[in-house]
Amino acid sequence: MNIIAQLGKGRKRWVFAALDVILPFLVILVVDLIGVSPISEIGQFLAEHWYVILIQGAVYPIVFLIFRIYRINWVFCNAWECVRLIAVSGGCAVGGFFAAVIFFPGDHLFLKLTLSSGIIVFGCLIGSRLLLGILYKIMVERQKEQYNRPKRTLVIGAGSLAVILLRDNSYNERINYKIVGLIDDDPAKLHQKIHGATVLGGRDDIERIVKENHIELIIFAISTIDQKNKSELLSICSKTRRRVLILKGVEESLVKEGGAPDKLLRNVEIEDLLEREPIRLNNSLIGEELTGKVVLVTGGGGSIGSELCRQILRFNPAHLIILDIYENTTYEVQNELEEKYPDQKITVLIGSVREKARIDEIMEQYKPWIVFHAAAHKHVPLMEYSPAEAIKNNVFGTYNTARSAAEHGVRRFVMISTDKAVNPTNVMGASKRLCEMVVQTMQKCSDTEFVAVRFGNVLGSHGSVIPRFRKQIEQGGPVTVTHPDITRFFMTIPEAAQLVLQAASYAKGGEIFVLNMGKPVRICDLAKKMISLSGLRPDEDIKIVFTGLRPGEKLYEELLMDEEGLTKTAHSKIFIGRQIDITEEELKEKLAKLETVLHADPETVKNMMEEVVPTYKRNRQD
Repeated sequence: MNIIAQLGKGRKRWVFAALDVILPFLVILVVDLIGVSPISEIGQFLAEHWYVILIQGAVYPIVFLIFRIYRINWVFCNAWECVRLIAVSGGCAVGGFFAAVIFFPGDHLFLKLTLSSGIIVFGCLIGSRLLLGILYKIMVERQKEQYNRPKRTLVIGAGSLAVILLRDNSYNERINYKIVGLIDDDPAKLHQKIHGATVLGGRDDIERIVKENHIELIIFAISTIDQKNKSELLSICSKTRRRVLILKGVEESLVKEGGAPDKLLRNVEIEDLLEREPIRLNNSLIGEELTGKVVLVTGGGGSIGSELCRQILRFNPAHLIILDIYENTTYEVQNELEEKYPDQKITVLIGSVREKARIDEIMEQYKPWIVFHAAAHKHVPLMEYSPAEAIKNNVFGTYNTARSAAEHGVRRFVMISTDKAVNPTNVMGASKRLCEMVVQTMQKCSDTEFVAVRFGNVLGSHGSVIPRFRKQIEQGGPVTVTHPDITRFFMTIPEAAQLVLQAASYAKGGEIFVLNMGKPVRICDLAKKMISLSGLRPDEDIKIVFTGLRPGEKLYEELLMDEEGLTKTAHSKIFIGRQIDITEEELKEKLAKLETVLHADPETVKNMMEEVVPTYKRNRQD
């Protein structure tokens, strides 16, 4: 069976070449021996026709070499390659017959034998290759018997991506699923068979089919589908309480023969469940802002900052400067970007936005055209216990960077804000509200265009609820949720970064851009879906435990303050809030008050924050 495996993997093609040399001679000789009557005349017949028989036998491997038939892998061949084999071998048989007609027109016995042997050789050459595929598949099935029992699997989709899965499942010994059937909403495909699997129904039949066929695993295999339909299909799958895996599309992972199949499948992520359409950007407008320019990103080693760097490099800036105080993640980002963009000029610097002298030094040396200010302390509970650090890093860090930008002639300054700045109930949100005040005040007293971009939670960021839930599920639970009714707005990191760049291209100075985050997500429902899509039952296999709101946390977030209006922009997902009415003198007074409590106890710091941020209403649970 080893030779079959080697042939199945496209090796030892000489076996086929040898077969194609021997087989035609044997067939022609046998046909001639059988066809010549009486037997006593066989010797004379061969003596008269031996050179023609030799030519007929040799022509097949020679022509196969010319037409590169030996380069075809007959286990994984497609229809066109089969047509090539039929055409070439058929052409050889027909050519041999007509040659016999031309050179032996009166020898009817020889013409009859030539035609018969040509037809038989034609069938044998094709049959030998088809037999290889059958033997290889039998061998693979036997090897799979050595593994655990294959799971009864339902495949969502009956298109090109599903075909890849079905073919690999048939011919790759490391993929071992018992594919019971396919699901597709196209009524024309109903009851059709694709590589032995039947299309059993559409999305409305999923729950019934899973129950009737004792399905253990669901594989989502649709590469071209809008986000709304994808979310709906996955939500239906989650109701079956079977584990769901997503087969990566070709754009995510090129499916190569012999590749690791476990890397082609991934777990369902929360972004798969969000009903979001792809972000459409005005790239020409963004390009005008970034292409050929010097760009500085503070907090460039963080979740949002690093994604901003990735997106910025797509627009070929003249120079990207990445600044962060935390060297570990920043070093990882540096390696990633330098490998992906070897021709781009990238400088990575370590420094704190708390130190204006360090910021001035960077501004003076590199003279950035635009600054994306993402450096901040973002974790709500941590800042409740260390509120002075939120003020030092967020408020004064923003003030230092903004002043330095104005003093060194930066064209545009974009500050990353948060929905927690709206009617804040925690120190982190209140500090970001002050940052927005800084940005809008600086706009009034400098030539630099200052703007802020406000959005909610980003999926997969450091400290996000999603990675925590996933880890808790892997460990067998419980999954901890703070409150049954808590909701949050969610956006993917790339989405947020792209919209920040688009908002920056719209900036005229002084705006607070508000990103449309879609519908708020109930965190408890999110936890239940993640458990169900892992093939487990919420509150049975995995417990959900409510731990109570954390310090400074509120049940829901707002993107706009009550007193703020909302103005549309050219982008459907970007809006502009009303400017904050604050003078430069008022801002300086607020900052001066905060400076007096930077070394005070947390309670004193929070009291002062309430005084300088009128919309800050402390959550007294802490």
